[in-house]
Amino acid sequence: MRRQRKRAEDLRRAIDCLPRATRSAMLEGLERNDIIVGAYSDGSGGVCPMLAAHRNGGRTSLVSFARTWDRYTEATSRARRATGRELNTLRAMLEASLYYEADEYELVRAAAEHRAAVERAAERSRRRRRDTGERNRTPELRSRPGWAWLRVFRRLDEWEAAVARAEEKPRESETERELERV
Repeated sequence: MRRQRKRAEDLRRAIDCLPRATRSAMLEGLERNDIIVGAYSDGSGGVCPMLAAHRNGGRTSLVSFARTWDRYTEATSRARRATGRELNTLRAMLEASLYYEADEYELVRAAAEHRAAVERAAERSRRRRRDTGERNRTPELRSRPGWAWLRVFRRLDEWEAAVARAEEKPRESETERELERV
């Protein structure tokens, strides 16, 4: 039972890998042709699902689907007609795959909504900020060391050098105070 479920999951994955046009053509081919397992075609007009899709316009060659189909149907070296259960399973998986696949227009619509949301966010950030009455003193204070209350370091060695400088300054001021006392 577990092995059969694994084979069915593998078949569903292989179907999902097929292009949409091939899946649609295969679905049509199931109705128009005698489907076989274990071979590409037999002498009496039976064809595999991939050949049925090919004859209905689905021009794709995907060997993994054929191998998975044969594994699912437990095909032997001789070709045989697919059972009703096997055909119903394949048909159901194809229909479900086509039904649950996102429509390409849905993707276009989602992309347009995303672009609009990004544009709205950009517009909000471009709006003029309320004037607080404080002037920007960055240009005049930029050259002064330590004027900012927060300094961002992008590298560890820069941070370590700044910490070392900060630790040296109190020592220098202590020595200066001692010299002033003398």
